[in-house]
Amino acid sequence: MPDAEAPRLLCVEVYGSQPLSYMTEAAAGLLDRLARTTVFVPTTTRTREQYGRVHLPGPEPRFAICANGGHLLVDGVTDEGWRARVGARLADECAPLAEVRAHLLSAADPAWLLKERIAEDLFAYLVVDRALLPEGWVKDLAGWAEGRGWAVSLQGRKIYAVPRPLTKSAAMREVARRTEAELTLAAGDSLLDADLLLAADRAWRPGHGELADSGWSAPHVDVLEETGVAAGEEILRRLALAADAVD
Repeated sequence: MPDAEAPRLLCVEVYGSQPLSYMTEAAAGLLDRLARTTVFVPTTTRTREQYGRVHLPGPEPRFAICANGGHLLVDGVTDEGWRARVGARLADECAPLAEVRAHLLSAADPAWLLKERIAEDLFAYLVVDRALLPEGWVKDLAGWAEGRGWAVSLQGRKIYAVPRPLTKSAAMREVARRTEAELTLAAGDSLLDADLLLAADRAWRPGHGELADSGWSAPHVDVLEETGVAAGEEILRRLALAADAVD
């Protein structure tokens, strides 16, 4: 696409004094409108600190879901009741985080392991050199984790190990209950978003990401051809149309 025809971009995240994430100016306008006319709930696997680096257009959302559903923020503050409920369920249904972390470190090869991190004392992830990652390693890890109540997801350079009960959909249902929502809409591109898309009344999946690579879909999930920032803009356009239809 010639530069003159390329969409104008707005930086929405800066990290280490460098711009990191973008959206189109058209998408920013759509998001600002959605945030003022609906209960817009940013939902992410990011930690609260990582989420705090993102500055989206529009008013500050009343609710946000971080750490894959482990933290429900209300007016920017963690809902401690929700956090306690999540913690109790993980303790009852999953192997401890320490056991999973120890296995990750013992199974990983320093030749391709760049970093390892614990997120919010809830889940673990590795940052790896994808070019050197052995074929089948992630599949083997997923098999080991399955019997311990954990799931594994590969997203870009990151390999996530997440307790199965730690879901975005559970937190989304809690927000829907509190707000008495008539309709829930969602979008996502990773395997860790699949439960959220399935739980929503309507959902959208872009043409990029882990779900697209695996060919994942569901009857009420619209699959877009667009990728990258163009997909984000198109999803916001469709979210706005769906929200307007309720009114």
